[in-house]
Amino acid sequence: MASPRGTVYLLHFERPYKHARHYLGFAEDLERRLELHRAGRGARLVEVVVAAGIGFQLVRTWEGDRTLERVLKNRHNAPARLCPLCRAERRGDG
Repeated sequence: MASPRGTVYLLHFERPYKHARHYLGFAEDLERRLELHRAGRGARLVEVVVAAGIGFQLVRTWEGDRTLERVLKNRHNAPARLCPLCRAERRGDG
């Protein structure tokens, strides 16, 4: 059976939480998933980030399935390389 289609998404944290600056996830209903994250009831990492008073931005999305999410997560340092805010900082634009 094929994986359900949805959206792979990248969140950028306003400031790092320990070593983490990003969260890469998958949602069949992105708006609902973002509501859960904002309420501190999404993924554990985002939950602790929100509890620490750190905000986040949705910075990038891809249409796909959990397979695409896994491929992106398995790339070395993928979130930082895929994040347009971090790329702008490295170029000196941000």
